Amino acid sequence: MITTSMVTPKFLTKPDEIGVVAVGFSGGQCKPGVDAAPSALIASGLLTQLHTELGYNLHHDDTVHSYKDLMPSEDPDVRGMKNPLAVSAVTKKLSEQVYAHAKEGRCVLTLGGDHSIAIGTVSGTAKAIKERLGREMAVIWVDAHADINTPETSDSGNIHGMPVAFLTGLAKEKREEIFGWLQKDNLVSVKKLVYIGLRDVDRGEKQILQEHGICAFSMHDIDRHGIGRIMEMALGHIGNDTPIHLSFDVDALDPMWAPSTGTPVRGGLTLREGDYIAECVHATGSLIAMDLVEVNPTLEPGVNDIGAHETVRAGCSLVRCALGESLL
Repeated sequence: MITTSMVTPKFLTKPDEIGVVAVGFSGGQCKPGVDAAPSALIASGLLTQLHTELGYNLHHDDTVHSYKDLMPSEDPDVRGMKNPLAVSAVTKKLSEQVYAHAKEGRCVLTLGGDHSIAIGTVSGTAKAIKERLGREMAVIWVDAHADINTPETSDSGNIHGMPVAFLTGLAKEKREEIFGWLQKDNLVSVKKLVYIGLRDVDRGEKQILQEHGICAFSMHDIDRHGIGRIMEMALGHIGNDTPIHLSFDVDALDPMWAPSTGTPVRGGLTLREGDYIAECVHATGSLIAMDLVEVNPTLEPGVNDIGAHETVRAGCSLVRCALGESLL
């Protein structure tokens, strides 16, 4: 039996409304297909479930945004970053879209797309929360990867491995057209950042995490303490009076549960552990935004596209749990 848990949101003026942004963008990495994820998630019935089963009023323009009109004719590497003009233009526009929902007091659900889009989603909610509530928000980043490379520490140059560095101001670029539009009111503090599920972290990223004392729980920590204790520690670090933006990369799940993703890493979360993380965040009443990213329906389809189908189902489950679906 699936029901809705009754939690009173602390920081939403319109708790029964969700702003939905669908982002069909894959320019932060090199594998095509992740741009098809929002359409696949919507086609599976996710938005209908949020409305009819969980009772939300959805604000969605019925568009999966590809932002083709923002794509530059030329996009040379800058500081080793691939597609910097495209990613910057898309995330700036996305930041404005998310901000427009968040300033109205709605929870914002963004369906990606690769994880570079978080430069837009997190910056948009951060700005709205600072303006509306006069405070900083926290970010819970659930991922196999830390995504905190600077352009100089990145081996690949793929910007989906850099969003946290730009969002915390650890990476900066003065040029307006290449993330120079990120200002202080768009940024989040490393003190309010929590990672869960890490298991594939680059050497440069490990150094950044250690130097800045960033709260990070790897799969080793989850194996040692269990997901229940990890969530207690994660939420305790954030505090109970802080809005939360949950950014969930589906590759945090083990490939057994989510095979259709661009950078799968064995030894990850079970689907129940992923759902539990989402349930715990919902139970705080502090959730103000969620990203679901890196579902790639074109990868590892298996027999009769079973792999893609299961990955989409897993993504939908994570979203529903974060927005109030419960087992009893």
